[in-house]
Amino acid sequence: MTTPAARTPAPRTGGHHPALVTAVGTEQDVFALRRHAKAVAAAAGFDNRDQVRLATALSELGRDLLRPAVMTAGFDVLSEPAALRASLRWHDDRAPSVESLAAVVRLLPQTRYTPAPVGSRLRGGRIEITCPLPPLSDHGLTTERLRTLVEPQTAPAGALDDLRAQTRDLLAALEEAHAQRDELERLNEELTATNAGVMAMYAELTVEHKDVVERFGQEHELALTLQRTFLPETLPETPGVELAVRYLPAATTAEIGGDFYEAVETPHGLLLAVGDVAGHSLKAAVVMGQLRHALRAYAAQGHPPHVLLQHLDHLLGLHQPGWTTTLCLALVEPGNTRVHIANAGHLPPLLLSPDHPPRLLRDHGPLLGIGLPQPPAVTHRLAPGSRLLMVTDGLVETRGTDLLARLEALGVTAAAGPEDPEALCADLVEVFAAEPADDIVVFAARFRPPPATTTAGPSGGPVTA
Repeated sequence: MTTPAARTPAPRTGGHHPALVTAVGTEQDVFALRRHAKAVAAAAGFDNRDQVRLATALSELGRDLLRPAVMTAGFDVLSEPAALRASLRWHDDRAPSVESLAAVVRLLPQTRYTPAPVGSRLRGGRIEITCPLPPLSDHGLTTERLRTLVEPQTAPAGALDDLRAQTRDLLAALEEAHAQRDELERLNEELTATNAGVMAMYAELTVEHKDVVERFGQEHELALTLQRTFLPETLPETPGVELAVRYLPAATTAEIGGDFYEAVETPHGLLLAVGDVAGHSLKAAVVMGQLRHALRAYAAQGHPPHVLLQHLDHLLGLHQPGWTTTLCLALVEPGNTRVHIANAGHLPPLLLSPDHPPRLLRDHGPLLGIGLPQPPAVTHRLAPGSRLLMVTDGLVETRGTDLLARLEALGVTAAAGPEDPEALCADLVEVFAAEPADDIVVFAARFRPPPATTTAGPSGGPVTA
């Protein structure tokens, strides 16, 4: 249990004890830390958004650093400049993970991590988050006054109360996101018209060919034909990039799946995408078609990959509530020397480099449709001749086998396979997808430096760019 320990020895500021010191040694303590952080931030005059940011940052760090050994969290007020400081301190060898610390710094850039000096006898470290007091708050606020404001609000609470508080925070964030829906109205009208046309076409085909669709095999073929109308007809031709794709429907069902892929030129390079809408039905295919068209529209506006995912997540929650999808984006910079990966809960892409063993690029964020923020894309170098492989789970996921082991087997097979993307796709389908129980997408790309362009110079001679 967490106990507010205002009298626990802790670092002083201006000769005073911190307003609140709390021990963090259990998961319940992390819940309490979040609640205390909100109470302190509210007493210091922060608005609800900044209260939630501080509480989220501290709970993320607290959970990441959680060990049986106790660490302490403290809050105090700085006078010059006027700011609220939150501190985490510990005296063992724990250290925050790179991922958690990076996520918190993105949320609150004023976060500072200080480990114990190398070679010293001291152990442990500290993390300090310094938040300037709001312009309209009382800058005469002191640590002693803050203590009197927060002590009545930090009595121990149950896990259910903490969960309810976090739920209220999430609902407030969702309400704010819904306020931005006006920007999607035009796109929604276009997608609604497309959806109505597709549904009308399907209804017309069903009525006109009722005697055909009643038979399983012909119904399956009709469904697949409809599904393929949602997928790209061609792949773009980009200098120095070779693309190949295989789409295989499930062999054991007449329903339509939600697997999809996309390749589109954007103002910042070639965007490759592979995704999978949860479920197998006509509705899943319609949602897939909406997402693919929206992805192309947003990509044309030049948004970075993680912003594309956030827009699609908002669109999905607004117009298709209850539906979720995984989606991996790979933005290849002009020149084909770097790729930016933003992955919303999808299988990690496989990078096959001439000078390194095969690597699963495990950078990822939450799947789309649940309203959570997406982390920025992670950049990876592309050596000349590198290949990128993106697949859906139907290729590697089988009942009774470990998914990670199957992904490692995929890497070994792909590394030993042909370098040509078309031949590589064919080999992988033959090895891993003899009788697919789910839809499959295999998307392969090979990257080389784009060829130099030659133009006529002022004297008529060639000039190479």
